[in-house]
Amino acid sequence: MSAVVVQNISKTYGKEKLLAVDGVSFSVNEGEIFGLIGPDGAGKTSIFRILTTLLLPDSGVASVNGFDTVKEYRKIRNQVGYMPGRFSLYQDMSVEENLNFFATVFNTTIEENYYLVEDIYKQLEPFRTRKAGNLSGGMKQKLALCCALIHKPTVLFLDEPTTGVDPVSRKEFWEMLKRLKVQGITIVVATPYMDEANLCDRIALIQNGKILSIDTPKAIAASYPDKLYAVKADKMSNMIKALNQYEHALSCYGFGEFAHVSVDKKLKGEVKAMKSYLEQHGLNDIEIEAIDASIEDCFIKLLS
Repeated sequence: MSAVVVQNISKTYGKEKLLAVDGVSFSVNEGEIFGLIGPDGAGKTSIFRILTTLLLPDSGVASVNGFDTVKEYRKIRNQVGYMPGRFSLYQDMSVEENLNFFATVFNTTIEENYYLVEDIYKQLEPFRTRKAGNLSGGMKQKLALCCALIHKPTVLFLDEPTTGVDPVSRKEFWEMLKRLKVQGITIVVATPYMDEANLCDRIALIQNGKILSIDTPKAIAASYPDKLYAVKADKMSNMIKALNQYEHALSCYGFGEFAHVSVDKKLKGEVKAMKSYLEQHGLNDIEIEAIDASIEDCFIKLLS
């Protein structure tokens, strides 16, 4: 059964009718981690605000746990947890006061649902009297997650929960999400980080308000249609410029210390030919290796 269903949702803003969400459709299965993956401005937050009943769509329909986001918004609000992208807790209240406040809003107590947040709150407990505004970025996100969980939601919406958080805290945060999934909570995550896509059961790639692809991360990576190479040389900027003029290169872009170059799968002996081409352009210390496409490679391909 689907916990979330979105059917042809669109949303515009302002007198200019700026299109933020353009006919988006997808569904999220109960108990899965579903990722909405795309850069800033792709439409992720607008979709989340519609699904959490904070924003009305211009067209289309959406439901959470079978309840319509417009007609049955009160029922949805009691069943979902929402962690917005910007830290929105009371910064002049302590960790403990924030958690007590959100429990009270939903007519429950910390004690009643403590098992849901225990693993997370244990890390916060030494700072329970500290004001929320004085916490580190990672601790703020953990407190926000606790507050979103304290009323025992069945569906959890997390809008860019790890943006601006250090790598260690990001890893810890995703480990917490996996433990929550085991407890049967459906989790919908929006993130601009392509590497986090592989931590989801299924993902939707989104750009300019449109869904580009929906599938498991493995299936999307496997769908990459071309041969892909990681290429390195002594003068990287010159190498990328040369490869963008290479007749067999379908695309070329920087990727860390390498350039990723795609060519038609039908081509033979391409490594030797590419190396010879680069040597003719005065490049040395050339490394060329065939690689599997990442989610980011697939995203770039879908944009072309």
